[in-house]
Amino acid sequence: MRVSKRGRVEPFHVMEVAKAAAARQVSHGDAILLCVGQPATPAPAAVRAAAVAAVNDEVLGYTVTPGIPELRWKIATEYAARYGVPVDAEEVVITTGSSAGFQLTILAAFEAGDQVAMTRPGYPAYRNTLQALGCEVVDLDVGAETRYQPTVAMLEALPRVPAGLVVASPSNPTGTIIDADELAELVAWCAAHECLLISDEIYHGISYGRPCASAREFGTDAVVVGSVSKYHSMTGWRLGWLLLPRALRRPVELLQSNLAICAPAVSQAAALAAFTPEAVEELDSHVARYARNRELLLRRLPELGITTFAPPDGAFYAWCDIGHLTLDSQAWCADVLAATGVALAPGIDFDQAAGGRMMRLSFCGSIEELDEAIDRLAAFLRTNAG
Repeated sequence: MRVSKRGRVEPFHVMEVAKAAAARQVSHGDAILLCVGQPATPAPAAVRAAAVAAVNDEVLGYTVTPGIPELRWKIATEYAARYGVPVDAEEVVITTGSSAGFQLTILAAFEAGDQVAMTRPGYPAYRNTLQALGCEVVDLDVGAETRYQPTVAMLEALPRVPAGLVVASPSNPTGTIIDADELAELVAWCAAHECLLISDEIYHGISYGRPCASAREFGTDAVVVGSVSKYHSMTGWRLGWLLLPRALRRPVELLQSNLAICAPAVSQAAALAAFTPEAVEELDSHVARYARNRELLLRRLPELGITTFAPPDGAFYAWCDIGHLTLDSQAWCADVLAATGVALAPGIDFDQAAGGRMMRLSFCGSIEELDEAIDRLAAFLRTNAG
């Protein structure tokens, strides 16, 4: 049977590890998942109550394609409250998770063959989706010297101006945050060169003393991607949004109406409660726990000989150099899972060039599980020393 080239996209290795960890849990009952960026907590109580009320009292049929007006308005007002910038509800399109928003943006903004730049290391689904939809990915090799974030100098050094640039702050896998002045420079450069900036801001709300700026603060030419998955602890609800420049609003609406009709109605109804004071209080307590987990990691990673990692300013990831242990992170992570039940994400998922010596560790679970995982890893390394 014929299979298209886009169907032969690279695997998202993190999800492959998660699948193996699920099998480990069935066979041994001892899996600790440090591989997936999924909060261990449910949606806020107010959201769950709103979902129950919607199921009991509403039809929950198709909504209008851009999303229910109340939710679009609420998200628009959040930008005014958090970043001090005016956003019209007409700029907001509700999508089936930020992943669908990213796909819709690619389809609406780029032609097959267009070049789109992104960082290496970077989120693998950006790369895989761009390639599946016919775009050419241009890697921007980033490191500690730029806090693992792109710069205007990197863009200037490219042979030609790309059609688009994807940035993420806080970043996955590094957790680093773009300083506001650097983000402003990227926004201005992209606008001046007709390069569409796509700013992934789904981890906003999760940071540890370093502020998160939004691309929306510096103009209306960029696409801003948001989601209730991470800070709001609602990954499986599959609800995200886009802030769109005027020229892309109608194309994205037309594409979404054909591809999905609308985002899930029950998730839209429930998400209205995600921005209430009682929900925010609950969610901020999760961020405080992530901060405690982060401190535990910074203290205990050296026990594993891991002393080089990106500064986890936000999100809930540690991007770690394990070159003293392996140059084949995929095989090493598989061995660790088989021996200890601890699931880690191999670096090759995020960096196809140097990822063999890297791994990503997610610290959004409980502090007890994280401590236990470090104990198991330390014992594994002692057993396999030399």
